[in-house]
Amino acid sequence: MNPTYQLSGGEQQRVALARLMLKSPSLVLADEPTGSLDALNEEMVLKHLRSFAKQGSMVVVASHSNSVLECCDQVLEVGLH
Repeated sequence: MNPTYQLSGGEQQRVALARLMLKSPSLVLADEPTGSLDALNEEMVLKHLRSFAKQGSMVVVASHSNSVLECCDQVLEVGLH
């Protein structure tokens, strides 16, 4: 098994998601959670983030992805337009 720092970006993101699933956190902060993922894994991550929110966790996501924005309850746009 490789140390986390030797994993690819997508692998690191999936490890972080697995850790969250074990802890049932009250707050999830996700910075570009799907940035290094293919479409199938992106869908899985978004499904799990929605699941955390439905279970009562506050999920805060920073992303440039339209597919991420589409699954959010609230969107706050920051930056230049």
